[in-house]
Order: sequence, then structure tokens, then C-alpha cells
Amino acid sequence: MTEKYEEILKRQGDHIIGSNSHSAVKLCHWLKKSIIDQGECYKSKFYGIASHRCIQMTPYIGCNQNCIICWRPTGLSTSFGRMDSPEEIVDASIKEQIRLLTGYKGSYRADIAKYWEAVEPRHVAISLIGEPTLYPYLDRLIDEYKRRGLTTFVVSNATRPDVIEQINPTQLYLSLESFNEEMYKRLCRPIKKEGWNNVLKSFKILSEKDCRTVLRITVIKGMNTEPEKFVPLINMASPDFIEIKSYMHLGYSRQRLDRDRMLDHEDIKNFSYVIDKETDYKVTDESFESRVVLLSKDNGKNRFIS
Repeated sequence: MTEKYEEILKRQGDHIIGSNSHSAVKLCHWLKKSIIDQGECYKSKFYGIASHRCIQMTPYIGCNQNCIICWRPTGLSTSFGRMDSPEEIVDASIKEQIRLLTGYKGSYRADIAKYWEAVEPRHVAISLIGEPTLYPYLDRLIDEYKRRGLTTFVVSNATRPDVIEQINPTQLYLSLESFNEEMYKRLCRPIKKEGWNNVLKSFKILSEKDCRTVLRITVIKGMNTEPEKFVPLINMASPDFIEIKSYMHLGYSRQRLDRDRMLDHEDIKNFSYVIDKETDYKVTDESFESRVVLLSKDNGKNRFIS
């Protein structure tokens, strides 16, 4: 990893872990709010995830896309030699999460009961920065977290269908911003030419997965706001859930997009109701603060995770 990249990550609050410096942990914004009783992540409302007991991490800092909506730093060189083992990453991520939580133990603002729960994490969001499917032992990493009693939530850009077919986390998210190859190249800016074909392969694989599946559509005002054009891809992927979310003007995306590219929550609801009308999915829940709407086939009957 370049020194420039490492310095940027440190300024963002990403804590590099492991002996080969390709993994990181960061306390989530919603964990910090939850532990002082000021709110929960929309995943808590949608799926029953306890925000204060969730580790936000990545096993691989690099990425094979330079998405214009990404709030993380992109386009910076990353190359790694040896890879840490899944066991080492799991140990290091849990240890670092507990260390980062230490300050809340003595804080008058913190709910002390939540603090003691937080230092025994139950969930792992493998979604912090980079593309997790680039880590060569992702399937074993998921299994190692599971062995220790933690649920896993993997968020992928769908460019590695071979890995998508191999892994079975508790919940698998595939991100979607584009409804055709031209838009994909413009919004996601893949490093390799075969990116879009791989995305389509991953969507077909998603329809056959045994684990819980989610298609997350990020909407950018004036760019991909035609919901009916996403319907063929939704039918191809056939996920358990769909999340329709507005682009958020945060981090490094502010260097590429203006603030007015964000949609109001009403716009997201209107987009979602078109999907509701054109598919078997029905609007099930929403989070006004996060500008996101959840759709499911069974009205969310089985959406909560213990």
C-alpha cells in the first residue's frame, strides 16, 4: 500500500489490522449513535441487526472499480504480497473493535449495558472499503466468523462471479447502479473490460443462492432515475430483498458529484413504488433519515435475523 493511501485511511478513521496491512476496521457511525442511545442503522429496522454489536470491516482494501458515488478514496494504488489468514483477520478485527470501544466504558453519555454488549459483537459487515471478493480466502473468513457465533453481511460489486458462487454469508448484498453496460462504464468505471459481463453472471448466480440475498440499487438524480429499466436485472437476480437508496453526498464522492445529485426520500419512495408495480416485490419498510426503502416478496415476513 502506498504511504499516501495509508495516510488517507488513517485520517478517515480506518484502522489497519493484520500483519500484511490489507484489512481494516472502523467504528460505524451508527454504532456510535446506538451506544449513546441516539439511533440505529436502518439495517436494525429492516433486519433486526443490533448496531452497537456490529463490526464494520474489510479483508481487502483495494478495489477493481472507481465508482463515482463511492465516499471512500478510489483510484489509489494498492498491491499486496502475502495475505493474512482468515483466523488472523478475525482475531485482529474483534480485538481492534474492542480496543476502539474502550473510551465508551467511562463515558457518561454511553449506555453501559450496551457497552458490555458491544464488546461481545454479534454481527460483521464486510463492507468497509474496497471489494471483499478480492480477498482470496473470503469463504473461509465467513466460515471462521460463523464458527465464533457472528453473522456476516457481505457487500460486493458483483464483478467476481466465481467468488459469489462460492460464498454463503448470512446475507449477501450485490450493489447495482446501472441498467446497461454503457451506464456501468460511466458510473462504476471498472478497471477490467469484462466487468459488466461478470456482473450479469453474478446476478444469475444470486438467484440460486441458499443464503439471504439483497440487491441494493443506489439512485443518482439525473443519471439512473428510470426504475422500469432496472426490472429485467431484478428479475434476473431474484433477490430476497431489494433496497432502493439515494446517493449520499459524502466523502470523496463530493469531488465527483454535486450535492443536488441526492434524491429526497419522497423521490426514493416514488422510484420504489414503480418497482412495486412492475415486479413481485412490495414496499415493506423505509428509513427517512437514510433515504432508503425496502422491498420484499413476502412483505418482510422473514426479514429479521436473530
